[in-house]
Amino acid sequence: MAEERIIIKDQHTKEIDLVNRDPKHINEDVVKVDFEDVIAEPVGTYSFDGVWKTSYTTFTVSKYWCYRLLSAVLGIPLAVVWGFLFALISFCHIWAVVPCIKSYLIEIQCVSRIYSLCIHTFCDPLFEALSKICTNIRVAVRKEI
Repeated sequence: MAEERIIIKDQHTKEIDLVNRDPKHINEDVVKVDFEDVIAEPVGTYSFDGVWKTSYTTFTVSKYWCYRLLSAVLGIPLAVVWGFLFALISFCHIWAVVPCIKSYLIEIQCVSRIYSLCIHTFCDPLFEALSKICTNIRVAVRKEI
């Protein structure tokens, strides 16, 4: 008999993809800004070619290095903040929100049964009596000339 082995990988030590860093495409349209998206010269108002090339290079390189420096300085502290925040949200959801909802559903089920019993006890006889009163009502439509 062959034993089936279940391999459980620790989520915290999983391999990450260093090439595709946005596999779920959550920042596809938000921060994908190139030089052409920000600066454009319409026909008839061109600057010198050297200025245009230098502007392109300056924009691209400064955006690249500023992002890298900001992520190097603030990336880890912000990762701690976001990790704490999502841990707090998960904690509140697991230990407060879901138990409150489950408790409410259990309690409302009891109230629902009592309400249903009251409706059937008091309203059903009333509506049955009204229906018996209204069963002998006949409506006739005549056309008089």
